Amino acid sequence: MELRDEQPMQHEIGNRTYLIAPVEPLDVDGVRTVQVGTGIFFLAFLALLPFYSQLEQSDRLWVLWMCLAGVGLGLLGAEYCKRRRVVRSARDAEREAEIESSE
Repeated sequence: MELRDEQPMQHEIGNRTYLIAPVEPLDVDGVRTVQVGTGIFFLAFLALLPFYSQLEQSDRLWVLWMCLAGVGLGLLGAEYCKRRRVVRSARDAEREAEIESSE
């Protein structure tokens, strides 16, 4: 696949034509998204704790531990996204400094 600056504004697939809107992608670092997901898993874990014995009897205790795993993975993911945000902002600052020095 060839990457180029000029992207087509429409694609023809079969007898249909699909128009592509000239929209820039959002510059989202994902920190808030991961934090919200982690919070939802934590709330689900807390909501399921009173039903521990019922979950155990119905052989669905894995749902409780899945929520706890979601919290753990979410904490790791939040840290990863925060580090990525710092690296990206430093890289963008470097690029801006290079552009300013070349002018």
